[in-house]
Amino acid sequence: MVTRMVLAAAMVVAAAAVLVGGSRTQLKEGFYDSTCPQAEKIVKEFVKAHIPHAPAVAATLIRTHFHDCFVRGCDASVLLNATGGKKAEKDAAPNQTLRGFGFIDRIKALLEKECPGVVSCADILALAARDSVGVIGGPFWSVPTGRRDGTASIKQEALDQIPAPTMNFTTLLQSFRNKSLDLPDLVWLSGAHTIGISHCNSFSKRLYNFTGRAVPGDADPSLDPQYAATLRRRCKTLTDNTTIVEMDPGSFLTFDLSYYRGVLKRRGLFQSDAALITDATSKADILSVVNAPPEVFFQVFARSMVRMGAIDVKTGSEGEIRKHCAFVNKH
Repeated sequence: MVTRMVLAAAMVVAAAAVLVGGSRTQLKEGFYDSTCPQAEKIVKEFVKAHIPHAPAVAATLIRTHFHDCFVRGCDASVLLNATGGKKAEKDAAPNQTLRGFGFIDRIKALLEKECPGVVSCADILALAARDSVGVIGGPFWSVPTGRRDGTASIKQEALDQIPAPTMNFTTLLQSFRNKSLDLPDLVWLSGAHTIGISHCNSFSKRLYNFTGRAVPGDADPSLDPQYAATLRRRCKTLTDNTTIVEMDPGSFLTFDLSYYRGVLKRRGLFQSDAALITDATSKADILSVVNAPPEVFFQVFARSMVRMGAIDVKTGSEGEIRKHCAFVNKH
C-alpha cells in the first residue's frame, strides 16, 4: 500500500512538472542550460554553504516563496521595496516577519556577476527554497524555471490574498482554489509548518479571546488544554508581538512528520492548522502519511511545491529580469 502511494505521488510530481513545462506557463527544467549553465549550481552551493549555519532561514525562504506566489503569481513581487510613497507587499502584516531578503540578494549578486540580466529573482527564490529544504533533510524536487520578475507590488493585495492563520477550513480551501490549487495542496503545503517559528500575535486570540469576549478562559476549545497552557506561559498577553514560538515544538529545524502528529493531537499552533482535521478527507490524508515512511510525505509535498511554483507565472516577454531583487529596472 505504501509503495503504491509513493509511486502514485511520484507520477503526480512528474505530471505536474510536465504541466508546468507546457504551453500554459512555458516553464521548463534546465531553462538556463544555454544562457547561464552554472545558475542552479551557484544557488545550490550558496545555500549549502550558509543554511547549516542559519537553518531557520530555510523556513522563511519557503514562506517567502509561498507568499510571493499567492500574490500576482510567482514573480518575486514580494521582494520589491516600496517606492513613490506607495506601500509594497513586504509592508503588509503577513509579510512583515519575513526574513531572508538579504540572502536572496547575495545569490542574485553572484548570478549577476556570472551572467548579467539572465536569471530572474523569481527563479532564484524558487530554487533557494527547494535547496534549503534539502539541506535540512527534506525532499528534493525538480524546479522548472523560466519565470520572469513582476514590476508591481501592492500592499493591499497581500492583505487580501495571503491565507491567514485564523482561517477555517472552508475559507482556507477557497483561498487555495482561487490559485488553482486543490485540497491535497492545502494539506501538503501546510506541512511546511514542520519548520520555522511564529510570533505570538499570530495565534494569541486562540489563547485569550477566541469568541471575542476577552474573558478569562476564552480559549479555542479545539486546542489541547496542556498545549494551550504551555503557550500561555510563553505568550503572556493578547497583544504580544515580539515573543516567538516554534511552530513544531522540539523539531522546528527538521523537515519531518512531527507537525502532522501534533495536528492530530490538537496541537497545531494556528487555527488554520487545527482546521485540517475538521474535514474528513483532509484528516484521512494526514493519517495516511503519518502512518507511512517519511518518503511518502516528501513525494506529495514535492508535488504541491511544483504546482504552487507555477501559479500565474510570467514568462517570455512578460515582466523583466531585475538587476536587483528589491527594485524594478529603470527603463
